[in-house]
Amino acid sequence: MLQKLVIQNVALIERAEMEFSAGLNVLSGETGAGKSVILDAIDFVLGAKADRSLIRSGEEACSVRAEFSCTDARVGELLSEFDIEAEDVLLLSRKFSADGKSTFRINGCTATAAMVRRLTALLVDVHGQSEHFYLLKESNQLRLLDDVAGAPVADCKKTLVGQLSERKTILSDREKLGGDEGERARRLDILQYQIDELERARLREGEEEELLAFREKYRNAEKILDALGALRQYLTEDGGSADTLRGAGKSLSSVSRLDERYAALADRLETTASEAEDIAATAEDYLAELDIDEREAERAEARLDELRSLKKKYGGTVESALAYLANARTEQEMLSDSAARFEELGARLETLDDAIYATCLALTSARKEAARSFTARVVQELQTLNISSPRFEVDFECFSREDVPRVTSEGLGGVRFLFSANAGEPLKELGKIISGGEMSRFMLAVKTQLSAVNAIGTYIFDEIDAGIGGRTARVVGEKFCKIAQTVQIIAVSHSAQIAAFADREFYIEKCESAGRTHSVIRTVEGGDRINEIARLIGGDPESATALRHAEELLAQASAFKKTL
Repeated sequence: MLQKLVIQNVALIERAEMEFSAGLNVLSGETGAGKSVILDAIDFVLGAKADRSLIRSGEEACSVRAEFSCTDARVGELLSEFDIEAEDVLLLSRKFSADGKSTFRINGCTATAAMVRRLTALLVDVHGQSEHFYLLKESNQLRLLDDVAGAPVADCKKTLVGQLSERKTILSDREKLGGDEGERARRLDILQYQIDELERARLREGEEEELLAFREKYRNAEKILDALGALRQYLTEDGGSADTLRGAGKSLSSVSRLDERYAALADRLETTASEAEDIAATAEDYLAELDIDEREAERAEARLDELRSLKKKYGGTVESALAYLANARTEQEMLSDSAARFEELGARLETLDDAIYATCLALTSARKEAARSFTARVVQELQTLNISSPRFEVDFECFSREDVPRVTSEGLGGVRFLFSANAGEPLKELGKIISGGEMSRFMLAVKTQLSAVNAIGTYIFDEIDAGIGGRTARVVGEKFCKIAQTVQIIAVSHSAQIAAFADREFYIEKCESAGRTHSVIRTVEGGDRINEIARLIGGDPESATALRHAEELLAQASAFKKTL
């Protein structure tokens, strides 16, 4: 449950610290005083989207800290997944700056909004007035029913997800086979043409680089000839480097016997002369290689053009073209035997579609079983909420084996919630018949049933008593009181009857100080409760009649609690 909430610079709230109790917590106050701001602050720390309008005017940032007591094992498992140490108190905090940056922390560790939302989904259920519209959408009605149904539906959906994955694979394999016989034949013709074209080309890796190097050499042949010719002339012609080196060696030969160092110099000169002659011979060979036939150069250019064309058609590189050839051969082999393969896949698909249809039937059966029990319990709750002759049913859309191709992970066939609040009136879609006050009570009845299913510790209601009053409001208060025996409730209310049942009540009011408006939150205790109940009744808090009425409501609420 939510133990403590600390709000800083959120809208009209400069700073507020609220300590909630177990049971029923009621927020009351004049319209516009800031009750909804408190719920916005809770939504904010739970990971809801935020914008700059949330920050108090003149401030650079706002922040909210929430402390929860929680013994739910699922919370501990999730914290372990996040690599966050679990503690006695779960601490969530969020800071939002004017530059749009949000900072989340879980037990002091930095977290993401997604992590916070996953965690708080296990802790708090927020019912705002907009949730009335949420439940009018049929897809949301199905989701709610699945939550109620629990494991039987979850198991069917898990099986269905696996079957749909297998079906997708089979359809993909069939598509690769080219569809009908005519499409496969056309595909085989295209593949044969491409394979023939690539095989004729006799591609090999590295060929293009060799051809480019050859073309570069051909285009610079004259320059290379001049350079190699000059090299040969310098090294081997009469008086060239080789002759000079040998002449130097002979000059040392006459004294080489006098000192072995002189002999070594002579040997080195001879070796250098031999190396110069070898370089000249190699240059001669290179010159011979440059005797390039112009037709050979034209063939190289044509081959480069062919490679460019093939690369453009088959992936951009020679390597990708070779890979395309390998894949084309594989596909051709598969398509050549496609008739038998296609028939095999078709048989598998038929068998799988039978299994998918059976799973959808089992899923719908589990939903219908849950719906029978759920609708009966909601009707009982509605009767206790002063709707004397309610009828509530779940209408299931019919489907057949032929509908399997449009199946989703939710199964086949949607649902519609049908409702009638008055005896003798036909059932109609929820949104077409239910009034605002009836919708509030309907939602409360639904929440009462879900409280035994989802194991969430805190329910938050924003003016769920809208559109109801008198005895019905008292019954809603009693219902809150019963739910609050096992679940913490935080409720914004304008109803004196509901506020009278509060285990802790907060009063929110607007004040002006130093030219600024701000909301002040205080706990209502003792005699102040009588005054606040009198105010909510609509009478003068100082009126003896209003005060007696308030005392009577508080006494009735106290007596009711003792019966629980």
